[in-house]
Amino acid sequence: MAPASAVVDDYLKAIYHHTEWQDRQITPSQLAGELGLAPSSITEMVQKLAAQGLVAHRPYGPVTLTDAGRRRASGIIRRHRLIETWLVREYGYGWDEVHDEAEILEHTISERLLDKIDERLGRPRFDPHGDAIPDPEGRVERVEFVLLADASPGHEGTVLRVSDRDAPLLRRLEERGIEVGSEVRVVSRHELQAAKGTIELPAGAAAAVWLST
Repeated sequence: MAPASAVVDDYLKAIYHHTEWQDRQITPSQLAGELGLAPSSITEMVQKLAAQGLVAHRPYGPVTLTDAGRRRASGIIRRHRLIETWLVREYGYGWDEVHDEAEILEHTISERLLDKIDERLGRPRFDPHGDAIPDPEGRVERVEFVLLADASPGHEGTVLRVSDRDAPLLRRLEERGIEVGSEVRVVSRHELQAAKGTIELPAGAAAAVWLST
């Protein structure tokens, strides 16, 4: 069974993630789906988090992080994304392999080791998937973005982020030469034009790739 603190972190991370790349707040039912838990379990835990001052919630409304909740969430997300970056750069992991490893390590390494990793990596601002790494104060940098599914044909931009939720999709995109930093032109939801020519996208890519505006 996961430690109680790790369970709290998982809830706070899920709430934080939900609004990173879109503006709608997460509902309890969405949180249940995200964590794979029964709605009754979500209700009970949200009440506990609210009592601890980590979230704000009213009946039938969304769940939002308080300032204290956001600080804690950004701290554990900083750990996760620095570890992912460390594993890719220093140990040769693929970007499709690091998520599960980071889920374990984020709860075990010390702040001193984390700072050494950050220093070793040159204080990176983004992880291998393009997600912003919060600084020690929880601040992040982000530019204007658009989800590929919402981009109009002819839109030109840089790949800012690829969701890390689907490892096979990450591998298929990498095989086609799509990675964070790629310059592309949108042909359709299913095709991009890049320096090497037209790229036919795998299923699910339009909902997993974000471009600069």
